[in-house]
Amino acid sequence: MSINPTETKDNNKRAGYTLPVFAVAAAKAALVKLLAIADRIPTVNLDLGDRGEVEIAIAQVAAIDPSSALGITISDPGDNLDLTAGTPIWAWVHLQAWQGEALRLEAGEGVGHTETGEPAIYRFARQLADVNLLPLIPPERTLTVRFIFPEGRSLAQRTSNQAFGILEGLALLGTSGISQPLSAEEKLEDFRADLREKTKEHQHLAFYIGANGHQVALNLGFSERQLVQTANWVGVMLVEAALLGVHKITLVGYHGKLLKLAGGIFNTSSHLADGRMEILTAAAVAADLPIEIIKQIQRSPTAEAVHKLLIAMECEQPVFRYLTERINQRAIAYVKKYAEREIEIETILCDRLGQVI
Repeated sequence: MSINPTETKDNNKRAGYTLPVFAVAAAKAALVKLLAIADRIPTVNLDLGDRGEVEIAIAQVAAIDPSSALGITISDPGDNLDLTAGTPIWAWVHLQAWQGEALRLEAGEGVGHTETGEPAIYRFARQLADVNLLPLIPPERTLTVRFIFPEGRSLAQRTSNQAFGILEGLALLGTSGISQPLSAEEKLEDFRADLREKTKEHQHLAFYIGANGHQVALNLGFSERQLVQTANWVGVMLVEAALLGVHKITLVGYHGKLLKLAGGIFNTSSHLADGRMEILTAAAVAADLPIEIIKQIQRSPTAEAVHKLLIAMECEQPVFRYLTERINQRAIAYVKKYAEREIEIETILCDRLGQVI
């Protein structure tokens, strides 16, 4: 099956692909060139698993010597506000005698690493590489793939990667190959339609923001038929669910988004309102943290930086316990105000990498 992510319900918005897709496509093109399977390689097909097969354009590919080659793609995340749009993605491949494993993935220039030195190449990227590269590797040979983002360091300085523990570059992070333009307001009606369908089967739903929230909800035992995406429209989706007769909602997502609800902000778009540092400061006061820690929270640049500070000071739990309780209270009150319904709400917060807090 072949899919075209540019075909969306909203004809004015175009989906694209995530960074791991372009990185693995560049590697596949380089390997195909090295093995002389094809001379001209304008595109390669990638297997995205349950999302089908997709065709990725190759900007350049060249053999460097008899055992190595280089492939280049250009990132295209579609109509998303993504700093990586248009950036080149390189993959250098080297084929050698058996080294104990068939495939090795390395982080080259511009690909970040964690504070412990591990390359920022995460599970989905590795799975994508396994599926699409392993079948091409000759028997008793080892393929080393080094991903390179020439603009990675400079782009990373314009993101909050460092606060998330990703240093000196971008991460090959994601849980899906398709980059959907979910920030577009037109998508709200799609989310509402999905909610209406799922309330026909379940009275306990999990609302999630982002891919990490989706994966965390699945790990907690929710079925796909209980999962509803809200993007930034948490408030309107909560009210809609209550009006449809839902009895319980579990909110699952990145703390830096959901903590806004503790301050009464029910559209979590940063373009409309923020207040995260103020909300975190209030939570620290409510948790009776020492004044020096509270001052450090006020000076912190991001919610993720505050999370790391709280972990270091061993006071993460009281602050986030207060926040989850406050989110539940504010959300229940919000629904009662606008839907005049009683609904049970619980909150599960996770960090940027999907670990439950």
